[in-house]
Amino acid sequence: MLELDLVLNALIAGLLLGGFYAAVTVGISISFGILDIVNIAHPAFIILGSYVAYMANTAFGLDPIVVGVLALPLFYALGAAIYQVYFLSFEKRGQDSLRGLAFFFGLLFITEVALILGFGVDYRYVNAAYVDRSLDLGLVQIPLRMLVPCLVSLLMLAVLQLLLTRTFIGRAVMAVAQDQLALQLMGADPTRIRRVAFAVSIATCALAGAFLIVIQPIEPSIGREYIGRVFAICVLGGLGSLPGTLIGAMLLGVVESLTATFYGPSWAPAVAFGLLLITLAVRPAGLFGR
Repeated sequence: MLELDLVLNALIAGLLLGGFYAAVTVGISISFGILDIVNIAHPAFIILGSYVAYMANTAFGLDPIVVGVLALPLFYALGAAIYQVYFLSFEKRGQDSLRGLAFFFGLLFITEVALILGFGVDYRYVNAAYVDRSLDLGLVQIPLRMLVPCLVSLLMLAVLQLLLTRTFIGRAVMAVAQDQLALQLMGADPTRIRRVAFAVSIATCALAGAFLIVIQPIEPSIGREYIGRVFAICVLGGLGSLPGTLIGAMLLGVVESLTATFYGPSWAPAVAFGLLLITLAVRPAGLFGR
């Protein structure tokens, strides 16, 4: 028989892991799901965010998540600059498919190599008041290093959802994915709107990177582990749907946690992606796809 405390702890761990996965994936949901830009380098920018949090935490003792919030404007500017290069080099010339994908592959390797040259391949970690503490709720033990990132991640997704649904710029972002000509007739510049949206997608990497280094030690190549996961969650939830991203991330987190608890961690990726294939076989557009 299954032990109740083991099942409960696995479920809670899966939900907390899903909250983190949502933060890691939300940028892809915007760039790939809404803008149709296959930013394969997204996990590398998350690792960059982790190292920014690490440097500020080591040098000044700042909380890594606070550093992630402070770094949002810097990553927004980085995203705007990257999109401008991408637009001038590929989108403007109508070559934004295969060559654009190669551009992001190049960014992935450049970022990873730069981090290796700057920090080496040793694992880095941060110190914070909640990293080694847990909430004891009887049968359930909740590690704060998972709970705090999950809660801040949910807050970030709520803010982004409000931005996309309640503001002019957010509605323009949703419209630019459907009909750029109609958007131009409304007096908006589609290129500017896409630049803003892509910059926001990269800005989320600052917080996601801070969450990652709070949860586990990091090294430059660890972002490769998340490439498959982020695109799987994005597709599972439905392209361009932030609520779908959250639900898909939670499902993947729970499935991975239960599988790792009862069958071993080596089975977790296989079972999780099996869930993705079954879901897409039943509902090809994803859980919340249009």
